[in-house]
Amino acid sequence: MSALEDIGVQGATGHPWFGSRRLAPAAPARTIREMLRTEIRDTGWPYQSLLPAAPIALPRASYAELFRATAALLDLVRRTALETAPTTQGRLAAYRMPESEHQLFVDDQFVEERYADCVTRPDIVIGPNGPQFLEFNVSGALGGPVETHCRLEVWRKLYADDQGRTPFGYEDPFAVRTEMFRALCAELAAPPRVALLGSARDQGDLTRYFDVQTDYFNSHGLTARFFEPEELHEAWDCPPRLRYAVGLRDFTIPDWIELGIDTAPVQTALDNGCLLVGTQTSTFLTSKLTMGLLSEGRPWMSAAEKALVDRYLPWTRVLSHRWTSRGGEKVDLVRFAVDHRELLVLKASIGMSGKQVVIGREAGQAEWEAAVTAAAETGTSVVQDFVAPRTCRLAMVADDADETHDVDVAPVFGPLLFGGRPAGVFSRFFGDGAAGIVSVLGAHSSDDCVVAV
Repeated sequence: MSALEDIGVQGATGHPWFGSRRLAPAAPARTIREMLRTEIRDTGWPYQSLLPAAPIALPRASYAELFRATAALLDLVRRTALETAPTTQGRLAAYRMPESEHQLFVDDQFVEERYADCVTRPDIVIGPNGPQFLEFNVSGALGGPVETHCRLEVWRKLYADDQGRTPFGYEDPFAVRTEMFRALCAELAAPPRVALLGSARDQGDLTRYFDVQTDYFNSHGLTARFFEPEELHEAWDCPPRLRYAVGLRDFTIPDWIELGIDTAPVQTALDNGCLLVGTQTSTFLTSKLTMGLLSEGRPWMSAAEKALVDRYLPWTRVLSHRWTSRGGEKVDLVRFAVDHRELLVLKASIGMSGKQVVIGREAGQAEWEAAVTAAAETGTSVVQDFVAPRTCRLAMVADDADETHDVDVAPVFGPLLFGGRPAGVFSRFFGDGAAGIVSVLGAHSSDDCVVAV
């Protein structure tokens, strides 16, 4: 029997963009559950009581659209961020970055800018008119690569025939990232060696999260090693042929501050020629303020670029006491935001796992007005149109269940780009069909990878 099944017309909350076919579960519920948990074990991933029983399957055209739009918008995001000021110091001032982010830059500004967007994952929901980009995550520490690889390992085992062929298309993030680092090493005339910088303290004192990544590198033609920050001097203070000139910066400054981890060894490594991607300039690309500036339009944008932004970005504005455009009219931005709580979401410029986000329709009017007023004084937040997400049907498996069951879930898609190349699609959603701020670490949502059929 074919692994694909036709589910016909989507339900009332669905959308044709999702297509009419999906993958049926390929094994008993207990087998799927055990395989998924075994593959993701000891990686710091939280326990999930609801797991997918199959990958999310998209039509090939929809799947390709996620990457095509991501690549085009990332170019505009990059240009928007870099044009805010000609220097790093100017950008830090323009973005009003906290002092904690005034570090870990390399001296060569060209290098800083050249390698800022090596690792990217936007957050996309499917609205009434198709994909809508809620934010861009540009960072070597973003979630998705390990999780997507681990989920794919399970689905490949369950769906592949005796010749290794699967009834779906996909990209493995580990494979694409390996090629990105191979190209980076060649570009820099450096040995094919990759340093993976992070800390087990950020993963519950477990190293498997890093081990699965270095094992893949080492088995695919690159020499790789995981470094704790205290060990990082061993990447550069050694004979030239043993140096790790290139690495992945798999941590965030806020996380390390919270854990009491010193970033000084990282700066020393950077000062001694180690290139860790994405560079600190990626923080400007990630900032929600960049989305606000891009949504409002830049003088250098062509008509086609403006149309692209209008199609894929919900209306987003940097919040301050000023007038702006909406629907062809001028509005007092703060007054409009206060009066239209049910239409908007308030987001701080920098935040993770759904933190620093207020959904207007889920807040009381007094709470919303206070949050908007306070944010307008600092100028480091945006208001963005709320996008009511459309749903797709997915088979799920619950704890100790002997059968799978179907749920209409509202996925947040995260297409991964490494060095500009498609590298798989991560997805997260509430496995019970609920809506809200979707975050695995913050809100204990479920996750899956996405394939093309």
